[in-house]
Amino acid sequence: MAKGFNRGPSMGAGGGMAAQLRKLQEQMALAQEQLASETVVGTAGGGAVKVTMTGDQHCTAVEVDAEFLKDADAEMLQDMLMMAVNQALDASRKLQEERMGPLAGGMSGMGLGF
Repeated sequence: MAKGFNRGPSMGAGGGMAAQLRKLQEQMALAQEQLASETVVGTAGGGAVKVTMTGDQHCTAVEVDAEFLKDADAEMLQDMLMMAVNQALDASRKLQEERMGPLAGGMSGMGLGF
C-alpha cells in the first residue's frame, strides 16, 4: 500500500476550521440569548399605543392609554395596534441584524456562502 493512504482524517487545516465553527456557534448562541432579553418598543398614535417586543420577536406587552379609548373606535384601535406591532417588529429585526450580522459575516470568510 502506498504511503499516506488510509491514514484517516487529518487534523490539519480542517481542525482549525472546526474550532472556528464551534467558536462561531458559541457566539451565535450567546447573541441569541442576549436578543431574548433585550426589548424594543413600537408606538402609534403619539404614544397612545405601545407594543414591547424582545429581540427574538416575542411580544411581551401591549399598552393602550385609557384616554385614547375614550375617543377611539374599534377600527382606529386596530389600526394603531397594527402600526405599533409592525414598528416593534421592524425594530426587533434591526436589533437582530445588528447583533447577528457580524457573526454571519464571519461565516462567509469560511467559504460557507452566507
